[in-house]
Amino acid sequence: MKLNNKIAFVTGAAQGMGAAIVREFVSQGATVYAADINEEAITASVAPLAGKAHAVVCNVMDEASVQAAMERIKSESGRLDILVNNAGTGSVDSFLETPVENWDRVVGVNLKGSFLCAREAARLMVATETAGSIINFSSTGAATGEGPSHYIASKAGVMGLTRSLARELAPQRIRVNTIVPGPTDTPMMSGIPDEWMQSMIAAIPLGRLGQPAEIAHATVFLASDDAAFITGQNLTVNGGSAFL
Repeated sequence: MKLNNKIAFVTGAAQGMGAAIVREFVSQGATVYAADINEEAITASVAPLAGKAHAVVCNVMDEASVQAAMERIKSESGRLDILVNNAGTGSVDSFLETPVENWDRVVGVNLKGSFLCAREAARLMVATETAGSIINFSSTGAATGEGPSHYIASKAGVMGLTRSLARELAPQRIRVNTIVPGPTDTPMMSGIPDEWMQSMIAAIPLGRLGQPAEIAHATVFLASDDAAFITGQNLTVNGGSAFL
């Protein structure tokens, strides 16, 4: 098992890619702290994984909430090996009609949330002298520009955050990489108009949406020792819809 005895923290874990990552990490031997802002949803999501996955209610935009989650991990498990910054959100807004509150929410979850979780995870890794792996989540849209401005700006920011952290944290033996999914069959996609959806699928050379399990497999690779000499990179899982 590629993640045997590893301790992981996965955000946005109640559904979609996050839930798939939690299941795959557990199957690979990890103990997972599965975080989501929705207590009922995250509790139900990890129930079948009792003993190997622990529900954590966490608002990634709130510094105190993230710090409390890390304190729990330190208290219960003594260290953190892997952070997966999967929590994300979006809304369908044209640039000229984007409300400020939508901009703040999308950038807050996607970019500020990644910063806060990465900072607190790295602090715990450094304090416990743990050679860790931080995996951020961006989007193919960050390269193509296809999508609402707040979403694209936040996901492009995540790529920049990864590069900066990879250089700064390498001396502490902490690797930082980015998963860059293309259109994936998750609940978040349900809010996209069908015309947009069909246009996206038509632009994917492999002719279909990605599946959450396929993203989870790539995440396991970056979290594992198989990727021990990989840091600061974008691993694109998008069916060929863009080449980074």
